[in-house]
Amino acid sequence: MNIQKHISKEYDNELETVRSHVMEMGGIVENQLTGAITALVESDIELAEKIVKTEYKVNLQEVSIDEQCIRILAKRQPAAVDLRLIMAVIKTITDLERIGDEAQKIAKKAIYLSESQAPKAYYISIKAMGSLVVNMVHDSLNAFARMDSKEAFIVASREPESDEQYVAILRQLITYMMEDPRSISTSIDAIWTARAMERIADHARNICEYVIYFVEGKDVRHITIEEMEKELSEKL
Repeated sequence: MNIQKHISKEYDNELETVRSHVMEMGGIVENQLTGAITALVESDIELAEKIVKTEYKVNLQEVSIDEQCIRILAKRQPAAVDLRLIMAVIKTITDLERIGDEAQKIAKKAIYLSESQAPKAYYISIKAMGSLVVNMVHDSLNAFARMDSKEAFIVASREPESDEQYVAILRQLITYMMEDPRSISTSIDAIWTARAMERIADHARNICEYVIYFVEGKDVRHITIEEMEKELSEKL
């Protein structure tokens, strides 16, 4: 890892504590996302309701870590690598909180869809997309834990796949609605679920970009994967 050691051991402990709290928050978010997708594909209303009710834990974690970062900024006035770390943490927890929000949306849709007579056939595609985004979130957190820019790039490069799966699901559901207008309501709910997953993949990519920013000192936001690879070609 590229975290510097300081003369003040207390300062080192503060930075390490912040990082460990981010990982703790990431674990909660990952569990919520996995649970929400499981609730959706298995029509598990009890699990979905649990996800909806416990989403507040992610919000509390975000506020707590934010406060820790503000105290470090005020007390230590970090520069260079330390400042990049604090900025990466602040941005990462924002994306984790938004992943938690999307997981809650999926859980809510799972409740609605479980009560409908929607066919389970299109859940196969949604389950596959869910598996992709869960893996992306998990691997982005691993990249953050190790501050591994190479792994972060690999995870970020999988984000376009989520776009492709979203478009495929959208086409499938539009066809289904055309064949059976009675399915429009439930199909729209399923579309919103797939859209939430696509946004989660975006947030996972964002986390990877923050890792790259911290390790390499390069801002790779708002560029294509090809441009990102070119920017990092000397490092990867």
